[in-house]
Amino acid sequence: MKTFFLSLLLLESFLHASAQCTVQGSEFHLEGDYLLAGLFNIHHDSSPVVQDRPEAVDCSSKPFILSSYRRFQLMRFSVEEINNSTDLLPNVSLGYEIFDHCSDIHSFPGILKLLSVDGLIQPWAEPPKNLSKVMAVVGTYTSTQALTVAPLFMMDLIPMVSYGAASSVFSRKQNFPSFLRTVHPNKDVIEVIVNIIQHFNWSWVAFLHIDDDYGNDGRELFIKKIDGTEICLGYTKGLDQHTNYSQIFRQIEAQKITTIIVFAPEWTAEALIKSAIQQNVTNKVWIAGDAWSLNKELPKEKGIQNIGTILGVSEPKVTVPGFSDFIHHSKGQTHCENAEQSMFCNQVCNSSSLTPEEILNLDPSYNLPVYAAVHAIAHALHNTLQCDSGRCDRNITAYPYMVLAELKISNFTLLNQSVTFDENGDPNYGSYSIVFWNQSGDAQQIGFHNFYPNLYFFIDNSKIQWKTNEVPTSRCSQECDEGSKKMPDGIHRCCFKCEICPKGTYFNKTEDPYECINCKETEWSAAGSTSCNLRELEFVPFTDIGAILIMVGAWALVVLTVAMSVLFAINYNTPVVRSAGGPMCFLIFFCLCLSNVSVFFYFGKHTASSCVMRLLPFLMFYTVSLACFVVRSFQIVFIFKIAAKFPKLHSVWIKYHGQWLFITLIFVTQALLLLFGNMFAPAKPHNETSWYPDKTFLICGMSNEAYVGPVVLIVSLCFLCFIFSYMGKDLPKNYNEAKAITFCLLLLILTWIIFATVFSLHRSKDIQTLNALAILSSLYSFLLWYFMPKCYIIIFQSHRNTQEYFQGLIQNYTTRK
Repeated sequence: MKTFFLSLLLLESFLHASAQCTVQGSEFHLEGDYLLAGLFNIHHDSSPVVQDRPEAVDCSSKPFILSSYRRFQLMRFSVEEINNSTDLLPNVSLGYEIFDHCSDIHSFPGILKLLSVDGLIQPWAEPPKNLSKVMAVVGTYTSTQALTVAPLFMMDLIPMVSYGAASSVFSRKQNFPSFLRTVHPNKDVIEVIVNIIQHFNWSWVAFLHIDDDYGNDGRELFIKKIDGTEICLGYTKGLDQHTNYSQIFRQIEAQKITTIIVFAPEWTAEALIKSAIQQNVTNKVWIAGDAWSLNKELPKEKGIQNIGTILGVSEPKVTVPGFSDFIHHSKGQTHCENAEQSMFCNQVCNSSSLTPEEILNLDPSYNLPVYAAVHAIAHALHNTLQCDSGRCDRNITAYPYMVLAELKISNFTLLNQSVTFDENGDPNYGSYSIVFWNQSGDAQQIGFHNFYPNLYFFIDNSKIQWKTNEVPTSRCSQECDEGSKKMPDGIHRCCFKCEICPKGTYFNKTEDPYECINCKETEWSAAGSTSCNLRELEFVPFTDIGAILIMVGAWALVVLTVAMSVLFAINYNTPVVRSAGGPMCFLIFFCLCLSNVSVFFYFGKHTASSCVMRLLPFLMFYTVSLACFVVRSFQIVFIFKIAAKFPKLHSVWIKYHGQWLFITLIFVTQALLLLFGNMFAPAKPHNETSWYPDKTFLICGMSNEAYVGPVVLIVSLCFLCFIFSYMGKDLPKNYNEAKAITFCLLLLILTWIIFATVFSLHRSKDIQTLNALAILSSLYSFLLWYFMPKCYIIIFQSHRNTQEYFQGLIQNYTTRK
């Protein structure tokens, strides 16, 4: 605000002098029915100084910008072309007032002159009264210049159509309601740059930008655009006239960055590239923004080939018909009445030494946006004055806001392109070229990026001649080998270490490059895998040779048991049968047969019920068998050694059938233990995946707590058997079962020790077969080594199966005692 009123004071001092500036034959002024303003930085104040008193800037003393002079001439040509047209504004002439807007902050006198009416500015006048003749403004070139002057035009809704201000802020219509532009906003240029980076798989880049609104906006857009991609910003720096370029290049080299994006106007880019040549920077990839990608001076610099490969984003090169002839026939040159007034006119070009060929060979950047801006304003004025009938209605008083309304809905064809604007005033047409600075110093087109009507990106890699003879790499860390995940190393996701994924996991780059993903329970993988393999499901089928043999053995046990039962039934009243246990033998035979049922449930695919049946019959009925042997051992010892000393105890045992009470008690206890165990922790099918990495074993998962009680009970019965067998070791031979029972128990214990040892050392599906074999062996141990000798006596030694023989043995035992 202070700057605004300070400029008003300056204007009061110099406005009348400025109005007296001679513009006859001037390139900067043309009379017409309607006036267009043009703001071009023909000179550039690259090193503004701090002032201690108000002073007008002398643009003519500043560095001359050749490319901007070409754009300036293109506006003049555009107006002349329209004035000579019989279709566009047929009976209306356009004039222009063009200012050399060389400074971002000190070029207000020219702006204020545009806004003045009869040399006065009335900021509180009621619009649209007392407005200047200016219908619209073409310009400015830079975003900072536009931000400085745009508010002055916005308050009266004077259309401002910029050909170069690309900052995103101008898309905010609440702040810039009458601002439009024919240049694509920064976000479009950044999109093309990011596509180039991704096309060549570069992920570690530097972003150098001019330290102003244009450059800072580009940096922020770039950071947002690469968020969520594989691209990392390793270094960024704002550039100004005080930049230490050698320090920048040292830091970039320290970061091992190959790709450098330069988002800056031509004067800043020139200083940077020249410094890179002087600092002997080599083998880099430079990506130029659209502001300097078509620069004509830099390719001529000595040593430019050594700094690396230069790619760029540019407006398409378009030939404007008639412009060449206009330049050749143009003879105007700016002059003022005296030197004092020229300081405030700002219209001395210092371009008289340029030939038409030199002007035509200047950097053509932003020429098409200038051409489109003038034509867009002319078409809007054409529609405002209702000129479609072949003549314009001069009775219509045109105001800038009316032209603005028509500008917003522009839709005309220019150089085979349909020119329209979106709701933000940004161009709804056009494309970008992707260029490569070849050995000849030309910006050769190698690709393009179309925005409208369809988004399309293309680069012809074969047209690029890399300085390294191959596509350079630009990475903070080299890509990990297949099957290795990334471990972050620092704050950038592109900097990482590699770690091989362990077995049982796999690496999927698209899903998560920083994590090893666990395989499913039914899958497996080796270390460093990129996918999982389906585990081989292992179980013992009924058709397995081992399973067949064991089931045959189980059926043989049933047949043998039935045969022994028949034999014992026939010889039930003989001494051998009665000494073996009498009726208790049939209970043992029956329990051994029922225990044998468990064997058949170790084969095939397991279910919840089959897992229960693997142990339940064996633990239940084998316990009853052991209880019978405990009772049998105890009875023999009791009769021969205890009954005489404790006759009452013997009579109670006989009276209440103590043997059957004991067996029943053991049966009920084991039944309850198994019932509670299976209620709270039942055995169920389980896929065991820890034994082998590539196989899944279908087993029955059992809880130790559920079966600890039944096992302890069985072990206790075995221990009692040993005690009573030892106590009866000196009994009559035919009544001495100690050796037979002890041998059976030793076989039983040895069987399960062997099984436990193999199970702890070797895990495979054969464990199921071995478990079934251990059960079968436990059953056969008593059947073969306890009952088989009895059967042998009954069949082959009948003389030992007589009452007399047994009484003789008892008499001999009594005599010894």
